[in-house]
Amino acid sequence: MKMETPNIEQQTRNIGCPPVNRRPTLFYFRRWLPALFVFFIFGALTASAQSTNLTTGFGPIQITLGANNGPQDVDTGVKVLIALTLLTLAPSILLLMTCFTRIVIVLSFVRTALQLQGTPANQIIVGLSLFLTMFIMAPVWEGIQNDALTPYQANQITSQQAIDRATAHIRTFMLRQARPKDVDLFAQMAKLKPTKPEDLPLQVVIPGFIISELRTAFQMGFLIFVPFILIDLVVATVLMSMGMMMMPPTVFSVPLKLLLFVLVDGWSLIVTSLVHSFGM
Repeated sequence: MKMETPNIEQQTRNIGCPPVNRRPTLFYFRRWLPALFVFFIFGALTASAQSTNLTTGFGPIQITLGANNGPQDVDTGVKVLIALTLLTLAPSILLLMTCFTRIVIVLSFVRTALQLQGTPANQIIVGLSLFLTMFIMAPVWEGIQNDALTPYQANQITSQQAIDRATAHIRTFMLRQARPKDVDLFAQMAKLKPTKPEDLPLQVVIPGFIISELRTAFQMGFLIFVPFILIDLVVATVLMSMGMMMMPPTVFSVPLKLLLFVLVDGWSLIVTSLVHSFGM
């Protein structure tokens, strides 16, 4: 009597296992064939664009590859790359050229002096610093708007003249806040001849301004730390005199620091000192 051998699907169904997928390799090749076809077509178009003109696009966006004037296109492409790079770095550059650096460092010192780990949060400190920067820099922005942007939009001056006028306002603000010693340091390293302050290049004024801002911020941070250090010393001395050497001083010092900071209206004092430090 001839016995029939069950196939693999019947065997796996008998032992409670899911059937084995036995799809041939050709199935997967047919599945990925359209993607490979698109890939090779894109590669062929890219290679042909090196010798011929190719214009393609999606809706209002048009991309042109391989024009007749090659060197001019290369120069334009480099300019576009530089412009995109500057746009990426623009927020950092603008923040370093304003009063943001001093404000955010001082507010960070306040949080550290209070021995608070995450209160206020970084987002709150940065947000408050940005709004204070907008408030302090408002006269500078107004001067740039009146002297540079408005005449440029009215076609009264060229783009280069608008940039020069805007740069003059920024340079004046930075030179007013920077120490002459720091600016002279970079002027000497750049080997510049004796130059008027209004004629100094930005690559000399900006680093001198940043160093001056860091120095001023650390000075204000030291003054902020002094009263809180005294509270720590008093609390540690009282605990030692009472024989409570195993008790962490921060258990008592942090509430006392918060109480002192609230009673003297610390945030108003800090913000007022920051605004007045810029001559407002």
